[in-house]
Amino acid sequence: MQPAVRIGELARQTGVSLDAIRFYEREGLLKHPPRSPGGYRLFNPGDLRTLQLIRKAQALGFSLSEIRELLLLRDERLHCCQQVRDLLSGKLSIVRAKIAELRSLEKNLRASLGKCQRELKTNRNAHKSRCPVLDEISNNRLGGSS
Repeated sequence: MQPAVRIGELARQTGVSLDAIRFYEREGLLKHPPRSPGGYRLFNPGDLRTLQLIRKAQALGFSLSEIRELLLLRDERLHCCQQVRDLLSGKLSIVRAKIAELRSLEKNLRASLGKCQRELKTNRNAHKSRCPVLDEISNNRLGGSS
């Protein structure tokens, strides 16, 4: 079994900041570790695995409450595959909705940029005239048909 490590070594091994480790401990995502006679936190290999799970789950877009649920499911070691699948499915639906919103945003930005480029190309005094995109934004019409 690997020896316990202090918080600085745990941070180095996981790439998680000291403040984040303390935060996860306060939030109950990481168990309060025992302390050395000198008062240093002593983390075990299980804590390292927990921090790795937290980081990977965050990279997948899970919130702290969702990560807390994943940790509970992991620790129960019961038939939790369906619950994890449901969490992943819900997260995937959210990501797909965000992608659709971003595609719509991209389409609107591209159209607005095109209007700006056309205005600058056709109107030699465009720098003195009103900007059609600003007019649309002001009239709350941007992204609609014009």
